[in-house]
Amino acid sequence: MLEAKKLSKKYGDHQALVDLDLAIGSGEVFCLLGQNGAGKTTTIYMFLGFINPSGGKALINGVEVNKDQQTNQLIAYIPEVVQLYGNMNGLENLEFFSRLSGYKHTHNELTALLFKACLQEDAHQKKLSFYSKGMRQKVGIAIALSKNAQFIFMDEPTSGLDPKATDEFTVICKELAAEGKSIFMATHDIFNAVNVGTSIGIMKEGRLIHSADTKGINANQLQELYLKTI
Repeated sequence: MLEAKKLSKKYGDHQALVDLDLAIGSGEVFCLLGQNGAGKTTTIYMFLGFINPSGGKALINGVEVNKDQQTNQLIAYIPEVVQLYGNMNGLENLEFFSRLSGYKHTHNELTALLFKACLQEDAHQKKLSFYSKGMRQKVGIAIALSKNAQFIFMDEPTSGLDPKATDEFTVICKELAAEGKSIFMATHDIFNAVNVGTSIGIMKEGRLIHSADTKGINANQLQELYLKTI
């Protein structure tokens, strides 16, 4: 369970996040919508332990982030632009970052992880400098899988992806959720939020204004609600 309890962040006079209450369980995909500066990335960064809250708590399986380093072993982060080494191929990047996290996988295990992330076989040995953004995202997903992370945070993961890559990404997310992984996704993509999410939230000026189960809302309704909110 990911939980935010009255989670807040203040920078000087600016309140970036205000009393956020949130709970995301196993197998759930939570999509957080909002304009730039609404507080989406700030929320993710507090769960990752990158920044400390000004008030409240960010909890992972009941343990407060930054109070116990064991939470780092449970999480993985896929940013909008996955930073990988362009002079290394996909397999080498995966091996390097998984070892950096303390995991040693065999060649066959690494290959299987790339296949699970839907990266085509002929790309495994290609330098990252030849990769599209969608291919980089898949390596990022493979890195998350290599850690066997229970909770995966994603920041604008479909930004810049073509429809085919977005559809492939959606399938991967649904498969991860079916395995019991929890996904927290900050996004502007309303259609994909309804398609992949089990629940959505709309944030404005650091406050969670709306939350809903995606079974009870379609893309047109969500777009209308979003536009009214922002």
